[in-house]
Amino acid sequence: MSGSPQPGAPGGATGGALPPHGSPESRRKWLVLLTLMIGTMASILASTIVNVAIPDLSHQFGLRQSQVQWVASGFMVAVTVSMLFTPWLLRRFGLRRTYVGALLALSMGAVIGGLAQHYWLVIAMRVLEGLSAGVLQPIPAVIIMRAFEENQRGRAMGIYGFGVVFAPAIGPSVGGVLVDHFGWRSIFFVMLPFAAAGIALARRHLPISAGAGEKPPVDWLGLFLIASATLCLLNGLTRLRGGEAGVGLALLAVAVLALAAFLAVERRLAAPLMQLRLFRSPSFAAGALVSLVYGMGIFGSTYLIPVYLQTALGYDAAHAGLVMLPAGLMMAIALTLTGRLADRLPVHWMVGGGLAVLSCSFLLLATVSLSTPYLLLNGWVVVGRIGMSFILPALSLGALRGLEGNLIAQGSSTMGYTRQLGGAIGVSLSAIALDWRLAAHGSSFSVTSGDPRARIAAFDETFIGVALVCALAAGLAWRMRPPPAHPSG
Repeated sequence: MSGSPQPGAPGGATGGALPPHGSPESRRKWLVLLTLMIGTMASILASTIVNVAIPDLSHQFGLRQSQVQWVASGFMVAVTVSMLFTPWLLRRFGLRRTYVGALLALSMGAVIGGLAQHYWLVIAMRVLEGLSAGVLQPIPAVIIMRAFEENQRGRAMGIYGFGVVFAPAIGPSVGGVLVDHFGWRSIFFVMLPFAAAGIALARRHLPISAGAGEKPPVDWLGLFLIASATLCLLNGLTRLRGGEAGVGLALLAVAVLALAAFLAVERRLAAPLMQLRLFRSPSFAAGALVSLVYGMGIFGSTYLIPVYLQTALGYDAAHAGLVMLPAGLMMAIALTLTGRLADRLPVHWMVGGGLAVLSCSFLLLATVSLSTPYLLLNGWVVVGRIGMSFILPALSLGALRGLEGNLIAQGSSTMGYTRQLGGAIGVSLSAIALDWRLAAHGSSFSVTSGDPRARIAAFDETFIGVALVCALAAGLAWRMRPPPAHPSG
């Protein structure tokens, strides 16, 4: 693969992911992957399980919805921004210390957040958890690109994806039981065994990387600008949802200006937070755009489906949460198979085909009525998650292939950033679109008043919109195909 790093090569920005004595042997590299998977599961549990406690938190601290939502949105903003900081940490501290430090910070956030007596401290600890999770999430793709042969990377990504998908599949179900029996504080501690296992395995299996000990300059200005752009964008969309159009539009304008300033600054720096020359690679540029649009579709749908079951179809919270469990488990199983396919099939077929299946799943959800059996509903959600199982192993691999060795960590972090940013945008836009269509049908979220068929029609139209977003991403995925080989001579 052109531009692929060689085992044991020194790493620049990716040096933080390299063993000092070269590429791990066959058994050892799988243990490294297992270690990273367990740590990422801890961060994903911290992300997903707290959402079920939002009503209890609101009651405990006497908060309005606009205040309590920062338990989720504060975490999301922190994850999005800190992903871009991972390459610097890998170069400065190496793989093991970066990984263990992030897990320790994640654990500290969980313990203090679970014991907190003041809401501001809960929010602060959620932000700390988000910063830690954002550092952890780009690392596995870097390791897979560095330590695994090209014909093993899809399989490795599929196995890693099993754990990553399994965690959010069980998280809401476990969290609901804990909240019912032990209160909201208990769910903060669920990820601690995973974090402890990740730290123990890291001390045994993770190498101290070749790049550790470098002292690259910190791009504080770039970090401030991209954090400001992200925060203003997400808060602006939230204000639009809340009916504060003037404030929302002003925040969005600030976000655009901050992003423009960020790009101007990054173009001039020798050690920028985001290497803009990544986008000179056609496959990476297409992959980043697909990642953004894909994030919008999948995160937006994850928000819509449980709300749909409760407010339009009349299911209780337990059934609404349970519909995601078989879909998540099926996706986790499918990933072990589609990961192997990613080593054999072209990336643009895998990603484009998976997005097409995901789009069909949303169109099928738009056909649901009050008489649709619950099991059939589960089936339509499962179809979408099977489509996702084709996307996940191939998207990062396709975008990162061909990058120079010293750009892989930057590329992985940037891909994570675009996906997470797309997800945050997708949740807000899905909510805005749903509010618009509910108003157009003269309905509301209330399940005690109005015609349920009007609510279903509003959700149907929103699902069709999400399906079109995924179809757009499928078309963009075709641009990830490799350039045609030119005959020599």
